[in-house]
Amino acid sequence: MILLSVIIPTRNRADLLQLALQSLQTQTLSAGSFEVLVIDNGSTDNTKQIVTAFQQKLINIRYFFDSTPGLHVGRHLGMKMAKSDILVYADDDIEAFPTWLEAIASTFQDPDVALVGGKNLPKFESEPPGWIQKMWKKDRHGNRILGYLSILDLGEEKKKINPYHVFGCNFSIRKSILLAARGFHPDSVPQDLIRYRGDGETYISEFIEKEGMLTIYHPKASVYHAVPKERLTLAYFNKRAYNEGISRSFTEFRRKHNIDMADQMNTLIAYTKSIRTMISGTKIGKVFRMIRKRVKMGFLEDTELVKIYGQLDEATIEGWRYHRKAMKNDPGLRSYVLKDHYLD
Repeated sequence: MILLSVIIPTRNRADLLQLALQSLQTQTLSAGSFEVLVIDNGSTDNTKQIVTAFQQKLINIRYFFDSTPGLHVGRHLGMKMAKSDILVYADDDIEAFPTWLEAIASTFQDPDVALVGGKNLPKFESEPPGWIQKMWKKDRHGNRILGYLSILDLGEEKKKINPYHVFGCNFSIRKSILLAARGFHPDSVPQDLIRYRGDGETYISEFIEKEGMLTIYHPKASVYHAVPKERLTLAYFNKRAYNEGISRSFTEFRRKHNIDMADQMNTLIAYTKSIRTMISGTKIGKVFRMIRKRVKMGFLEDTELVKIYGQLDEATIEGWRYHRKAMKNDPGLRSYVLKDHYLD
């Protein structure tokens, strides 16, 4: 019986995909208990040949091709083709712990569990600079979270966590819940189509939080996440921050246009967000952000990190403004942002 459906969207990263599939050969969960669905999102390299080579090594591996741009396209195709109600989403640049799938399967034996995550530990291609090492240090709760590289470590205890702390590279969810949320929102797209970026799995985390559903962190349900040297630069962090600004614009624009005016609390939240957005580019806004970053990260005297976080905030604002301008000039983009769902 297929207990889990592992879904790996990929595009032109055959070498990394091969490492991910190799890590699935050593799982402590029996090979007949899970399937692997590789969703090729328009590759022009030897991705298909790599998957074919694993058909003798992984009992239940299947290959699908859809050239339509967008990570959500691959995620949804995987959902539609999956045989299990438990969907294990992974990026093509992960290497799973041997206990990864067994821990996920055992956690979902509790019918109240909606979402499961674990550690996403960095596999650095080269030694990261000091400022990244500082960002990756433990916080006052003993956790390490660095969203710009999609890595986190919440310790060795199995526990209930905030759904926002389950990143897309290691994201396991019940199919029924994903369908109830009406699927993922747009995510990683080619940079020339970046205006079509949305808030990806963050929307699903928001849905789970609003519905009061249970999210569990299991330290054995963990992966290593490749971090190439090109990502260990301020330029890459600024790009991630810029793209995050686009995602925030997407979220806020949808939220603004879906407010139930009878719900005064939602109206107040939306108003507060709009005020915060208006002051974000002002000197007052910059001061508040610098103070917030210092307190949150615990670097009260680290002027280097304060400066870097300030630059990242500016990049986020720039991405937000770009997206708003793009929507203003393109009614089709506005309609896309306001789509009811992105399953088709």
